[in-house]
Amino acid sequence: MGDSRLVYSTESGRICPSCRNSTAKCICKKKKDKKKQQVYPNDEVVRIRREVKGRKGKTVTAIFGVPLDDKELKQFAKTLKSRCGTGGTVKDGVIIIQGDHRETLLHDVKKQGYTVKLAGG
Repeated sequence: MGDSRLVYSTESGRICPSCRNSTAKCICKKKKDKKKQQVYPNDEVVRIRREVKGRKGKTVTAIFGVPLDDKELKQFAKTLKSRCGTGGTVKDGVIIIQGDHRETLLHDVKKQGYTVKLAGG
């Protein structure tokens, strides 16, 4: 039992296994949240990539870095979805279009005046 780790304490409750602080005072969680917030740098370049991971094998096209506020972003997503003839959504500032429509979206986003890159594989 020499290598057992404390996971609960009656004084402080649950214990984080990484930093060994209580979960309320965990410093690991804050570091992870900061990493999730900024996927791509804010360099005025719109990135389009195909994603499959975490979607039960379904392919989607994700568009990152569009410099619009939420209302304008939803309207922009609506026009892109109708152009592709498919569904989609906006989550955390990322436009997600169902299916692989990278080439179509590349041309449409360029027409709007943005600098665009195809990211990923």
